[in-house]
Amino acid sequence: MTQTWFITGSSRGFGAALARAALEAGEKVVATARKPADLDALVAAYGKRVLPLALDVTDRSAAVAAVAGAVEQFGRIDVVVNNAGYANIGPIETTGEDDFRRQFDTNFWGVYHVTQAVLPVLKAQRAGIIAQFSSIGGRVGGTPGLGSYQAAKFAVDGFTRVLAAETAPLGIRTIVIEPGGFATDWAGSSMSVHDIPADYAVTVGAKANSLTQPAQVAGDPERAAQILVRVMKRDSLPTHLVLGAGAVGLAQNYSRAQLAEVDEWAAVSRSADFAEPFPADLPGN
Repeated sequence: MTQTWFITGSSRGFGAALARAALEAGEKVVATARKPADLDALVAAYGKRVLPLALDVTDRSAAVAAVAGAVEQFGRIDVVVNNAGYANIGPIETTGEDDFRRQFDTNFWGVYHVTQAVLPVLKAQRAGIIAQFSSIGGRVGGTPGLGSYQAAKFAVDGFTRVLAAETAPLGIRTIVIEPGGFATDWAGSSMSVHDIPADYAVTVGAKANSLTQPAQVAGDPERAAQILVRVMKRDSLPTHLVLGAGAVGLAQNYSRAQLAEVDEWAAVSRSADFAEPFPADLPGN
């Protein structure tokens, strides 16, 4: 069955690659961007199977209007991809609240707006997939300088876990996508680097240098997009899909370390219950 995709942030990066991959597979695509003119090449290449729409995901009413326009044009929505997002770099201590909030507005509240707008459509269909773009940082965290971005990605993950539990009986499926380093513009023109005090030079400063310098990245967004188009055709989806060899290693090491820590402190953790032995010996020094 031909699917209709609704993709935010379709003008570049993963969004553009995913729109092309879906169209190459014969699907229909509602491609959204802040500036619809940025989608002209996509429309020229694929014609009426593309519906270009203006969408600033931080505007809830715009999300509602875009979803309505998609249904009016194509009759249904099968795959929703919340891809729009960006990051700036700066220490938590010195990054201004306005910038921190603006990032969160796009990276979390944009996901919330689009998800909430599309749920009545998917619920009426008793079918549909909501795919949330996170990052491997949204699983392992701890990247200096990306406080707002990674906090939002952790929030998207928690939000989507609850969403999955609430909507599974309605025929709605979810997946969280966690890419590692890919050859997109994520660390390019859309990223600002704030002033970094000397105290943070070896943490935030070092990460800023590594992200903003030209580097060979392993991830191919075109391949990743083709993988996702194939995955969305499956009857069963993984709850989370890590993309990229480096991201797989990070995810595995993080999960092993988490489990080892829980095991190490298990007796102490259990001792908080009335029925358990108390006090328990603290591990280590």
